[in-house]
Amino acid sequence: MQNDLALALPPTSALDTMGGFDAMAPAPSMSNLNSKAKAAIVVRLLLNEGADIPIEELSDEMQASLTQQMGKMGLVDRDTLHSVANEFAEMLDNVGLSFPNGLAGALTAMEGKISRQTERRLRKEAGVRQFGNPWERLRALPAEDLAELAEAESTEVAAVMLSKLDTAKAAEMLVHLPGPVARRITFAVRQTGAVTPDTVDRIGLSLAAQIEARPEIAFDETPGERIGAILTQSLAAKREEVLTALDEEDQEFASDVRKSIFTFALIYKRVSMIDVPRIVRLVPQPDLVTAFAYAFAIGEDEKESAEFILANMSSRMANNIRDEIVEKGKVKDSVGEAAMASVVNVMRELVQSGEMELRVVEEEEDEAA
Repeated sequence: MQNDLALALPPTSALDTMGGFDAMAPAPSMSNLNSKAKAAIVVRLLLNEGADIPIEELSDEMQASLTQQMGKMGLVDRDTLHSVANEFAEMLDNVGLSFPNGLAGALTAMEGKISRQTERRLRKEAGVRQFGNPWERLRALPAEDLAELAEAESTEVAAVMLSKLDTAKAAEMLVHLPGPVARRITFAVRQTGAVTPDTVDRIGLSLAAQIEARPEIAFDETPGERIGAILTQSLAAKREEVLTALDEEDQEFASDVRKSIFTFALIYKRVSMIDVPRIVRLVPQPDLVTAFAYAFAIGEDEKESAEFILANMSSRMANNIRDEIVEKGKVKDSVGEAAMASVVNVMRELVQSGEMELRVVEEEEDEAA
């Protein structure tokens, strides 16, 4: 432990003013220390040992009281220091469970465990500040949402937001902004040098309040993605029937649905060749044989997808499957579609687990153009 005598030394200027050590008050004893003085000693001890104490999480009143008390302290003798430290350690040892301080802390601890509506009602009824640190809430948002917020705000407010984000999230946010808007915001950062902490806090509260005011959404996926996932699992005839009807009723929605459909016929367009070995390991070989035999018989896209998979697996396995396809002969529609669905389902599960990504067809078409 570092020199205990240095724990409560006032700054040099204070010593000079007081005429040195001789002019200082005698060291306090354990018997005449109140709880504030003991707290000041413990904090000074921890800081002296290099501990990172989150004092800023205390209320403003408690921070001020602690700082004022530390300003009043003189020298603390070794015996008093050890007594206070031992008392603090014993107190910690007797703590069995700790609860958040006040309703604000309790609501923060219960975040995600109680409904958003209940949380808002409790905060409103108790007059508790809606957000502890609004910037923590904002930093957790997707970059797309942050870009949407920035675009709706003034350039100056957006510049403050950009400055408060970590560099990676800020860069990602700029990617989602139109070029002229991104340039205006980055240029405006130079004007944030004189912004006060209170202003930054108010801006954070205002932005976070906008996020919280958004209505709760029941579904994570868009309507097009939900219908696309359903039609992916449907029989080809029913899928085409529904898509034809959607084209007649709402072409824009039908287009969104088509973008979300992933069928066997799209494999060669949307799957990367490096993912094929992983897919092949997870699909039972009888399903592969049946799916490929059916694909070779029904259409060019299906055939292309089968050839794509065969070309990117081991040559020995591909040759064995080709031999089994010849032996299998004609496959019934219901059996063939079920086998192709089995292959597609494995791919969808890999996508959902994050183990593979599907390529976007539109991007490839744009590059070709």
